[in-house]
Amino acid sequence: MYEITGDVTGLKRPAVLAAFEGWVSAGSVGTEAADHVAGDGAVVAVFDGDALFDYRVNRPTATFDDGRLDDIEWPAVTLRRRTVDGRDLLVLSGPEPNWQWKAFASSAAGLCRDLGATVFVTLGGIPWATAHTRPTVVVTTGDQDGLADDANPPDGILQVPAAVALAVSGAVRDAGIGTVGLWARVPHYVAATYYPGIVALVERLSRLLGIAIPLGSLVDQAAEQRRRLAALVEEQPEAQAMIERMEALADAEDGAVSGEDIAQEIERFLRQAGEDDGLG
Repeated sequence: MYEITGDVTGLKRPAVLAAFEGWVSAGSVGTEAADHVAGDGAVVAVFDGDALFDYRVNRPTATFDDGRLDDIEWPAVTLRRRTVDGRDLLVLSGPEPNWQWKAFASSAAGLCRDLGATVFVTLGGIPWATAHTRPTVVVTTGDQDGLADDANPPDGILQVPAAVALAVSGAVRDAGIGTVGLWARVPHYVAATYYPGIVALVERLSRLLGIAIPLGSLVDQAAEQRRRLAALVEEQPEAQAMIERMEALADAEDGAVSGEDIAQEIERFLRQAGEDDGLG
């Protein structure tokens, strides 16, 4: 389902990182973190969009120049290559496919195997009743042993609506490659891109892979966003009271999170989808 379009020779300890738009990338933290890591890396593989997308849902973008159709940009899932600290990072990203999840997952897993991937890391975000005034917590899933020294997995049974990233991760695991999911808790009241969550994911990924991924302007963007959110909260007494309650809960808990807690938060987020409380 893909075409190799760039140089995939001489890969050094390649790690595949995956993030897709939509579910589960609350606050766009997964896709933005993936784009940051990929940087200006070259596209080395492209998946067949006609086989994956319903163009009525993921519509192409048409560009006109003086009334003449100049170009149509089609949605695409791509694999980009970037080298950091002597290690190759292969970033699989794009809109979440509408069709053929099983075939896509199998094809992506085969590509990972053929390229000699040493680990497959999914990046994403989960909506959570957490305050932007507290450090972003990153929950981990997948094969913990030997891959995540500071793992923070959910306790117990966890059932949530699936995403294509999870389907690919399962196929990669079945192909014998270690998998890890890094999921930043994103305040459920933030509708925009959540920069503190992006910073948390990139930092956690750096520790996992044992490399130093530059943060660039992300730290300043996260600080500025927190300042804007603080100003918005000051103008809304009800929002301020909500933040204070979440801060108290965060200070009281021991950091553990159960699968039931995550499922309840996600269900609440889905019920409230489309509502706007004025923040973000």
